[in-house]
Amino acid sequence: MDPKHSLQDVMRCYHCETPIPPKHCDICHIHLCEACVEKHISDQSKEHYIVSFKMRGITHKCPIHSRKDCTQRCKHCKIPICSLCGSGEHKRHRKEDIFKVMTNKNKGIEKDLKDLKNSMFPKYQEALTNISVQKADVRKHYQNLKSALNEQGESLHIEIDTIIQGMKSEIDDMDAQHTTAMDKQKETINRIINEIKQVILDLEKLLDSKDVCLVSEYTSRNEELRRLPYQFQVTLPTFIPQEINREQIHQQIGSLSKLAITWQAKRRICKPRIVKNVQTDYSGYNPLRSVSCLSNSELWTCGTDETMRLYNLQGELLKSVKTKSKNGPQDLVVTLRGDLVYTDYNNRSINLVKDTRIQTLITLQGWKPLNLCSASSDELLVIMNSDNEKQTKVVRYSDSEEKQSIQWDDQFKPLYTTGYTKYLSENRNLDICVADNSANAVVVVSATGKLRFVYSGTPATKKSFNPVGIATDSQANILTSTHSSIHILNQDGKNLKIIDHLDLLGVWGLCVDCSDYLFVNDGKKVKKILYYT
Repeated sequence: MDPKHSLQDVMRCYHCETPIPPKHCDICHIHLCEACVEKHISDQSKEHYIVSFKMRGITHKCPIHSRKDCTQRCKHCKIPICSLCGSGEHKRHRKEDIFKVMTNKNKGIEKDLKDLKNSMFPKYQEALTNISVQKADVRKHYQNLKSALNEQGESLHIEIDTIIQGMKSEIDDMDAQHTTAMDKQKETINRIINEIKQVILDLEKLLDSKDVCLVSEYTSRNEELRRLPYQFQVTLPTFIPQEINREQIHQQIGSLSKLAITWQAKRRICKPRIVKNVQTDYSGYNPLRSVSCLSNSELWTCGTDETMRLYNLQGELLKSVKTKSKNGPQDLVVTLRGDLVYTDYNNRSINLVKDTRIQTLITLQGWKPLNLCSASSDELLVIMNSDNEKQTKVVRYSDSEEKQSIQWDDQFKPLYTTGYTKYLSENRNLDICVADNSANAVVVVSATGKLRFVYSGTPATKKSFNPVGIATDSQANILTSTHSSIHILNQDGKNLKIIDHLDLLGVWGLCVDCSDYLFVNDGKKVKKILYYT
């Protein structure tokens, strides 16, 4: 017999044998056509529960009354219940039909899945493709700049070779900054694409699931993932040659305009509110000290003990790793590659965690590492104290190689005070921002280490401004925390807002995810804060 016809013969109405019946009694476990539904439920010798054929199998035996099927959901307790439970301990609770719950939830899931597949995922793919095209055009533009500069340099001969080389170096620096900015955006988009892929897989599994609890607890993340995290505008530098005047060779070579990368401020700061409280295992004897986002839904944390803990937003402990030396980590950060790196002040080391294996990347001589952040091109920025605690500096590392040291201003005065509490973050414009608690200030320098500005609070908050955390967002804004408030500054140090109405009692450290949600440590909790519309 043809297998196809054989399958159709099996799927017939129990009463009239109409093929491919659209209904199903989930208690009697039989298929029904529309015409026979009333006939079937007229048999009052037992219970019946009619659902669509697609929804067959959604009822399960009651764990309390084993002979009864759960056909309702208690909205108060958020669990499936049978008719006896509904007239018993759940009598005064609001209830809803399981079939209606599943039908409504599945409609929302299908809508989200369609939106993710047909709209959001292609949008991110298109943005990724555009970056690759832009990078090729940008590289060509910079090559054209060099060619124009070379033509002018040939007419000035050997006298101006030194100046020409200096300007070439400046072009290379701008090229590197531009490429780094695009790489950073590409990395963020890739990370969100991976998240969307995972959400798609999870939703496809959820649609096939018969687990009422899982389906009914589903919460859509589409609004969170809908917008590209950030974009930037670029004013490309140009070279303008001038006629040669040997008496003023330097001025006559021409001018090279500055590279300007302006991050588009598409979002408006709103009245901040807490959208999630993540309860952790930390206590008063071991308070939260640092937090870093592994993704929009997972957070690495550390306190004063030797264990680093990974939580999801439901407060579930997903993983824990003890430090190699059993010392408490001074700070931790998730790199652009998704690896965990932490500093160990007592044994002078900077360490990489992969799975549960720990590799020592750097062991310092004469210096002890404090806090760190992930920088552009997957580099690390580390702030450290000298052994005698009389000097403090910021060092940039590529893998384990020191690439840059920032310690003095133009007058050879120290940029940073000595002290134990220092946090740092690299901004979108590549500025390096340090929350210097001992100086009661935020110190911001350019990528080359030149002092840009110092922020010491507003006139009203200056006396109580003692920063204990710092982060930056997609709009190049700087967020710095005191123990009870958050100051939001623009990239030039202007105060945009102070968050001081959320009952923050003991903040130590903060971070911002790729969707611009702010996460702050506050005692035993990590609070997720919405501050953009």
